[in-house]
Amino acid sequence: MIETSTDSLATFESDEAKWAAVLARDAAADDAFVYAVRTTGVYCRPTCASRRPRRENAEFHADAAAAERAGYRPCQRCRPQEPSLTQRHAQSVAKACRLIETSDELPSLDELAQAAGLSRFHFHRVFKSVTGLTPRAYAVARRAERVRAELLDSETVTEAIYEAGFNSSGRFYAGSNRMLGMTPKRYRSGGKGMEIRFALGECSLGNILVATSEKGICAISLGSDPERLLQEFQERFANADLVPGGKDFDAWVARVVGFVEAPGVGLSLPLDIRGTAFQQRVWQALTEIPVGTTISYAELAERVGSPRAVRAVARACASNTIALAIPCHRVVRSDGALSGYRWGVERKRALLERERYSSSNASVMPA
Repeated sequence: MIETSTDSLATFESDEAKWAAVLARDAAADDAFVYAVRTTGVYCRPTCASRRPRRENAEFHADAAAAERAGYRPCQRCRPQEPSLTQRHAQSVAKACRLIETSDELPSLDELAQAAGLSRFHFHRVFKSVTGLTPRAYAVARRAERVRAELLDSETVTEAIYEAGFNSSGRFYAGSNRMLGMTPKRYRSGGKGMEIRFALGECSLGNILVATSEKGICAISLGSDPERLLQEFQERFANADLVPGGKDFDAWVARVVGFVEAPGVGLSLPLDIRGTAFQQRVWQALTEIPVGTTISYAELAERVGSPRAVRAVARACASNTIALAIPCHRVVRSDGALSGYRWGVERKRALLERERYSSSNASVMPA
């Protein structure tokens, strides 16, 4: 699924904000509104390169149709009645994505660029900007989805491999663990036989559940109802063997609880992260945000190389199931306000306040 950000639309609600976007020729505003000039009878995109009018001569309309109903004609320079550059890029990338999804073998970059109607270099840059992935990474992710579906529907693993588009079992098995997070046989059985150890505990933010697979931490959840935490955990890993942690597991829980109470101690744990290639890029970037600091969703999108995919980045944050160790609580709105948090906005606020306090205290400690 292609994600393009419309997060900026709310930014242009007032005429003052729209005029500021016109003055800045803000590309993010191109799909949000058009502006019309009373003295010329022409309407333009916010990014139009034409000389800008006086403020008192400009008015704003939701789209080209609204401007034309008001009696204005389209600018011959920026052609606001036609799809914007962002829309054209999204359409071009959609063609390439359809080609990837319907091909047995990954098309070459030249073939994809030709289908998109762009040069090879420009296509690669535009594709990554729109989807958050390179064409190859997107193809791998889509093939992984096909493999997962075929493993559940086909009679044998071998049949699933070829139905998913692999022309040899060797090529598939070489990347199967990375693609599925487990062996094909185990995935086919719904993760049956996979052992996950877990324990419930308490901290000042309520109840906490910590779970680990053989690879590392696979879940950290916060909540007010331990039974609900346990039920959600059991549903998420319905076919795995869930084993209470025991005394030796208490050290894992203690480290997580210790971080909640004193964030300055840090929280470096082996993680078992499972998600799409894009989600994993976002989650990795989250782990690099220092304790006591925050960034916006837009800044996070820039860090992962997908500045237009703000909504996709926000969705990846919301999909994170490993609280604290993957600190999605350190991402806030552009105006600094707190947005949603899987485990409650009040917990997010409390975590940030503790981290800021811990960080400020550390900065004034004597050398």
